[in-house]
Amino acid sequence: MYEQATIAVENQSGFGAVKSAIDDSFSNGKVSEFLKSLERSKLRIRNFEEVAAAGKLGPQISEAYKSLGDGDQGMIREHYLSTLEKVDPALRQKYLKVYAYY
Repeated sequence: MYEQATIAVENQSGFGAVKSAIDDSFSNGKVSEFLKSLERSKLRIRNFEEVAAAGKLGPQISEAYKSLGDGDQGMIREHYLSTLEKVDPALRQKYLKVYAYY
């Protein structure tokens, strides 16, 4: 069975802030509004850097993300991408333009 390698986080506070913002945006009560805001801004959900730069995850999240090292940034992107895939299929269908690859 595949087991992901464990990599130590270099910047705990910055990493925690960004991860918390992602988890908050995808929480059951907020995910629909988050997707709606991406749709209004014509952003694709899989473009993490653009979503963060637009302030959709919070006002200081883009700067916190940029302050992370390469390894921490990679783990954040991986967490974000795995979290967006866990969204309810009905919501994903409703916001198909946000999830589409084209």
